[in-house]
Amino acid sequence: MSTVSHPIFARLYRRMHAREDALGVTDQRRELLSGLAGKVVEVGCGDGANFSLYPTTVTEVTAVEPESYLRSYAQRAAKSAAAPVRVVDGTADSLPLADGSTDAAVASLVLCSVTDPQQAVAEMVRVLRPGGTVHFLEHVLADDPHLARAQHRFAPLHAWIAGGCRPDRPTVDTLRQAGLSIEKLRPFDFLLSPVTRLSRPHVIGVARKPTGVPRPEKSA
Repeated sequence: MSTVSHPIFARLYRRMHAREDALGVTDQRRELLSGLAGKVVEVGCGDGANFSLYPTTVTEVTAVEPESYLRSYAQRAAKSAAAPVRVVDGTADSLPLADGSTDAAVASLVLCSVTDPQQAVAEMVRVLRPGGTVHFLEHVLADDPHLARAQHRFAPLHAWIAGGCRPDRPTVDTLRQAGLSIEKLRPFDFLLSPVTRLSRPHVIGVARKPTGVPRPEKSA
């Protein structure tokens, strides 16, 4: 069982959703989930905000959430979800799924907060079938050097306040380094409030697991 607990931030996180929806985040989530089909694992599902937006082509969602307060709301949201959803306790660095057992993985504003993003992505790759996809919506390290320096400088304080969330994660590079190919990548700017100024830009995209490992050439 997990030991992740952010009781104060978890409650603030839920209150942010109404504000996010008013600013168009629902449309971003819908774009994130478009094209999904078959078996899906959602890593760090929070309170289940994505559940009602899954397309009907999805046959099963395993939603992993380590924070008990958020998980309780996710379990409620699962009852009226657009696809069959099973909410489980677990962490991103040790997904409770077999190798190659899913068609797609969803990471929605979670890779900023995991303790070890490289291990979290490696776990998603492990549970994906060959050719499976990672659909991601994340805020990432800025290209602008001035903003990037501020993100690095304030990352420890930001993480302490915001439940482990760091604004300086080079998430797209992490996905590539795990052997995934980026098939879609759309940057966009989103500012929930002046407090979240460091948590930008955002990216939304799709990365694919290779279908196989190339065979070595035979020596003459």
